[in-house]
Amino acid sequence: MVWFENMLFETGHKLFVGNPVLIRKRATSRHKNDRRDAELILELLMRDEFPAIWRRPAESNQVIEIMGLRKSLVRQRIQCYNRLQALAHSVGMPKSHMKTAKAQSVLKAVVMDEADSIRREHLFSLIEQLSGQIARLEEWLKKKAEENSSVQLLQTQMGVGYLTALVTVHTLGDVGRFKRANKAVVSFAGLDPREMSSAGRTRFGSITKAGSPILRHHLGQAVMTATRYDPRLKAFYKRLAKKKPKAVAKTAASRKLLVKLAIMLRDSITAEEFDQRGRTVGNARGIARSEMTAA
Repeated sequence: MVWFENMLFETGHKLFVGNPVLIRKRATSRHKNDRRDAELILELLMRDEFPAIWRRPAESNQVIEIMGLRKSLVRQRIQCYNRLQALAHSVGMPKSHMKTAKAQSVLKAVVMDEADSIRREHLFSLIEQLSGQIARLEEWLKKKAEENSSVQLLQTQMGVGYLTALVTVHTLGDVGRFKRANKAVVSFAGLDPREMSSAGRTRFGSITKAGSPILRHHLGQAVMTATRYDPRLKAFYKRLAKKKPKAVAKTAASRKLLVKLAIMLRDSITAEEFDQRGRTVGNARGIARSEMTAA
């Protein structure tokens, strides 16, 4: 019912989508029918206690849809590059990156049979078309990023470009609705570990992946650059990579980066102000600890 939701937004009405589990918990009777449910919903609305689920605005949905379309086109272009690489390997070319102009010019000059020539021409044509479509989408996304002050704020963090900042802002929405940024935001993005504890033993598995896959993808791309230039993230990643697999360390660093971005959005501060605040808090704790020891 996307058309109905868009119509409500355009006419200025509010749409409340309730959490069925929480609504059912508020029922005083075990009997369930349409009349009782309607009366319960009306009572909760009149008391201003209706457990509504947060819904993204129409603009955020549009941005996320374009981000998903771009990701799909980029994946198709990568597949074309991989097929060109396989074609180059079959004709005896040395291993090289097909994205470079030099490797493409060498492949175009190689004499091939009729079938391979058709494949080569078709793949290069597809890459050109896909690159043009991706460029148009990125131009639209870049314009949206320039118009959003929150996106500009997140770009003060090293490693976070306009695409990562854009998908973070439009996926999280109003960060103030999360009670605890380090817990709720991570769970919302699906980066929290799955717990399988029993009989007094605590066990954690892989991440739940319950949130947006596009957000997790861009965070994973951004964290590889952030761990090279951000001293704190770099130290955290290296310390964890010594005793854990690199994939686990990368996921943990992505989670840490997401929490930092969420706090930056919540408090409207830059990355430098966030780091400075952390130093101040750490110093205050150290001073308090020394005073307690002296006492």
